[in-house]
Amino acid sequence: MRYSGLFVLLLIAAVNIAGWAYLNRPVEPRPWGQLINGVDYSPFQGDQDPRGDKMPSDKDIERDMQLLAGQVRQIRTYSTLDGQGKIAEIADRYGLEVVQGSWLDSRLERNEQEIANLVRIAKTQDNVHRVLVGNETLLRGDMPIQDLIQYIRRVRTELSGRHVEVSTPETWDIWLRYPQLGKEVDYIAIHLLPYWEGQPADKAMEYALSRYQQVKDAYPTKKVVITEIGWPSEGRIRRDAVPSPTTQAGFLRAFLNTANQRGLDYFIQEAFDQPWKRNIEGSVGAYWGIYTADRTPKFPMVGPVNDRPHWPQLAAASVLLALPLMAWFLARWSELRFFGRFFFGALIQLVTSALVMVVDSGLRTYMSPGIALMWAMLLPLLLLLFMVVLAEGLELSEVIWASRRKRHFLPFPSDVDRSWPKVSIHVPAYNEPPEMLKKTLDALARLDYPNFEVLIIDNNTKDEKIWRPVEEYCATLGDRFRFFHVAPLKGYKAGALNFALNNTAPDVEIVGVIDADYLVEPDWLKSLVPYFDRPDIGFVQAPQDHYDWPGDTFKEFINWEYAGFFQIGMVQRNERDAIIQHGTMTLVRRAAIDHVGRWAEWCICEDAEMGLRLLAGGWHSVYTDRRYGYGLTPDSFSGYKSQRFRWAYGAVQIIKRHWRDMLPGDERKLDPMQRYHFVTGWMPWFADALGLIFAIASLVWTVGVLILPKYFELPLALFLLPVVAVFGAKLAQFLWLYKIRVPCSFRQRMGAGLAGLALTYTIAKAMLYGLFTSKLPFIRTPKHEGQAAVIQALIMAQEEVLLGALLLLAGIGMWNFQGGEDPEARLWAIVMWAQSVPYWASLALATISTMGRRPDAPSAAPADKPAAAKPTDIPSQQGSPAQ
Repeated sequence: MRYSGLFVLLLIAAVNIAGWAYLNRPVEPRPWGQLINGVDYSPFQGDQDPRGDKMPSDKDIERDMQLLAGQVRQIRTYSTLDGQGKIAEIADRYGLEVVQGSWLDSRLERNEQEIANLVRIAKTQDNVHRVLVGNETLLRGDMPIQDLIQYIRRVRTELSGRHVEVSTPETWDIWLRYPQLGKEVDYIAIHLLPYWEGQPADKAMEYALSRYQQVKDAYPTKKVVITEIGWPSEGRIRRDAVPSPTTQAGFLRAFLNTANQRGLDYFIQEAFDQPWKRNIEGSVGAYWGIYTADRTPKFPMVGPVNDRPHWPQLAAASVLLALPLMAWFLARWSELRFFGRFFFGALIQLVTSALVMVVDSGLRTYMSPGIALMWAMLLPLLLLLFMVVLAEGLELSEVIWASRRKRHFLPFPSDVDRSWPKVSIHVPAYNEPPEMLKKTLDALARLDYPNFEVLIIDNNTKDEKIWRPVEEYCATLGDRFRFFHVAPLKGYKAGALNFALNNTAPDVEIVGVIDADYLVEPDWLKSLVPYFDRPDIGFVQAPQDHYDWPGDTFKEFINWEYAGFFQIGMVQRNERDAIIQHGTMTLVRRAAIDHVGRWAEWCICEDAEMGLRLLAGGWHSVYTDRRYGYGLTPDSFSGYKSQRFRWAYGAVQIIKRHWRDMLPGDERKLDPMQRYHFVTGWMPWFADALGLIFAIASLVWTVGVLILPKYFELPLALFLLPVVAVFGAKLAQFLWLYKIRVPCSFRQRMGAGLAGLALTYTIAKAMLYGLFTSKLPFIRTPKHEGQAAVIQALIMAQEEVLLGALLLLAGIGMWNFQGGEDPEARLWAIVMWAQSVPYWASLALATISTMGRRPDAPSAAPADKPAAAKPTDIPSQQGSPAQ
């Protein structure tokens, strides 16, 4: 690595560490160095749950009492059952007073057991001076107030004569709402949890104390005990209340100092995190403890507090994880200018840091089965989307900041006196309009090349009125043109091309393939055939282009969507000799076909499959970005979708057959950069497939959050980062790369972006079909002729409209039912709406496709031929300037 690369690496590492430091700036609330008056205590360990069979043992409780002794004066409990009946006895050994609680609900038989145990413990344990009958029983609506009062009276009666005070804990508003309840208790047990009321952390203590004062004023003759007050360290944001270790520490340390000054009687909610509570209170229910579930302090009571106190280790880990990839990139891409190397190196570091942050968040999460399922669904999508971001970022860096193109193949001069090898041009056709095909043949007849033949293979066209005129027309073009009508013929286009190989003249050295609608330039062969003078060149590829788009907005947009691939993606792949062969405007050495085998009749993308085999077989390719042929664009959105479906489905077929070619270790196979381009070239399509799965899962999950919020909770906001990043990468491609590489207007760039977005669902469906099937499914083209334009559009995009509408409604439901309390719910609603954008893009493009040609548009004709290269730019006949 050069010194400049080392400087870039060190600079990025320094910026990364500075970013971690900035995001994890410590806060230092007022210190607290004394005993805590009281804490709420539930004895359940991380893997225990009172709703199941996993209950705490006496040893578990004893370990907790050993930990709390010397830290707190007293504890408050919630039940006398589920392993909690001996808490007071064990706590007495360690000098801890206990406010003994009991749990009351609609289970009458269980209530009787709780009351009996409560009375027994209060009578037998000297460290119990207060008891609590129920817990937020009225708030939950478990019983009428008169029933609760009866339980309170029973306990007070049974404990008369002992110095034990009786009450029931409720929130402040319940005490204000039911003054008759205050008459039945010895003291007021109040819960003050400003998080649940959406208060910001910096104002929460003042808010809680104001509510405390309200209750105190309402009951001037009663002692008011705060039996719950606290703040969660993790969980969902609730209006302005943000859970975090720093907000929890700030709230508690401020309250403890104030409570000490005012002489308040209180219990902090709570001693230890209780993961089982997430199914009752949502994710935040697990994180109220001042200790984690494994009994580790969450923050110090003196000194600075940090949300991630271990951030230096995380920052170091992110640097070390990114280092190998950054070093490899900086060593191999030394030709990039400084900003290009810094940009992509920083992108590698950013992605790595984000992954480290997500993994750290996961490790700090108490995983329930539902949360584990959510992570299992989202992590693969996260990783794939980050890989897509890196691939797009590398392409962006190379296009913008590359010093020069390594493999820039220019046309050869056409007036050179030399020997011209024989070329056989194969034109497969199925059910093609005769007049269109005649124009293709006329263009081939005008080729300025002395030694070629043309084979037209009409395969399986049933109507003789379609193929017979073409046969007759071929007879008028001379001996160079041969027509074959073959029926039946298996293998689709590949079968037709293999039939043509069987009938190719023996002296042919080069095979050319064009689609039946293509009008080729006269100098096509003379400009490109000389590249085969190099014996290792297996195929030469020119771009596809179209001539029928001027005046038709739909065709114009999809034309420029195609252009992006040929002027950005193919150019960059060509830099590494990793282009994708496509089935028109391609020239292939016949000996190379004989070497690697014929066209694959099992694959519907026989062209890309052949190109992969040629490269894996040791042959090299040539790609020129000059146009030599122009064809027709699809006439409708349905046709556009069907074409892209075939391409995506064929890509999966190729991957399933040739995945071993992507593995290192065989010298005959692809080199590392060729593997890279083939894998990353298909990766965005797999991302679309995962995106569709994610969209459907999002719908199911949203319904679960709205209907069963105890079992479904919203994903971490961190998981939204790659979605935003991929959207940003696509936006950069259409706004930035298109501007640099594709000669079109801003309107056309936006149209290309719309066209690409509109295919998201089609590509996703094709990839999923390809993964789970081995034969292309029959895709029925919706019939919509004769319908109104809007109906035509709805029919062509019916599946996309359905998904878009469901995502839109799900977002509205989330916003309306939970968005008022939870900004993360609003964010999730926005994500649902964002996911619906590609589906509405499909409807928009389908609508545009029904509009037809503009009335004032010129007639469709081939685009102007590009200007010829200057003589000084033309390479010698021995090879390209890049060699």
